[in-house]
Amino acid sequence: MKINYTKTKEMILGPLARQPPQPLSDGSGSECVLIERVYHFKLLGINISHDMNWQAHIDAISHKASSRLHFLRILKKSGLKPHHLLHFYLTGIRPVLEYCSVVWHHSRTKAQSGTLEAIQRWALRIIYPPTTGLPYTFALTLPKLPSLSDRREHINRQLFRSISSSCISSLLPIPRNHDVTSRLRAASLYPHPVTRTKQYTSFINYSLLHYQ
Repeated sequence: MKINYTKTKEMILGPLARQPPQPLSDGSGSECVLIERVYHFKLLGINISHDMNWQAHIDAISHKASSRLHFLRILKKSGLKPHHLLHFYLTGIRPVLEYCSVVWHHSRTKAQSGTLEAIQRWALRIIYPPTTGLPYTFALTLPKLPSLSDRREHINRQLFRSISSSCISSLLPIPRNHDVTSRLRAASLYPHPVTRTKQYTSFINYSLLHYQ
């Protein structure tokens, strides 16, 4: 494969970013081309930061979803009924807030999760004006919707349970001995990993700790 160095980016992850090495280059020819070092990069619709903080991605999807609330207000003024407005939200706005959530949900902060929930709260106020001023949990009961956080947890749990029969089953550790786990009242199928930090915890490790 021939690499286009002018379109290639370099991002340093982990402790190495504190004392970064020399920039990469193509290392050939008389005119050496340095590869640009970036701290944020958008890959397949996901905004990745060098410190694995998902604030840039949360800001991007929340801004995109917020802009679509404008169309929801226009549809509301045009006289569409609540069930039609709810359908527009579920198909045109909520998917933006959940895009590739299995990648970043386990590493998001409480404040970042609250930012996304606020957009769904505003959408419900537009669709159901009587919910204005009422608690968010009560507003969710009217259309019988779960919170975005609960939905992401459900999506992640489903993905984890499907891994054992998929092409990435090798990512899972060796199951525990059935002769041992059968004698325990609350035994997990896989051993629990030991992680020293939450920031760089993978989806697999997070799932092994929370979804068994």
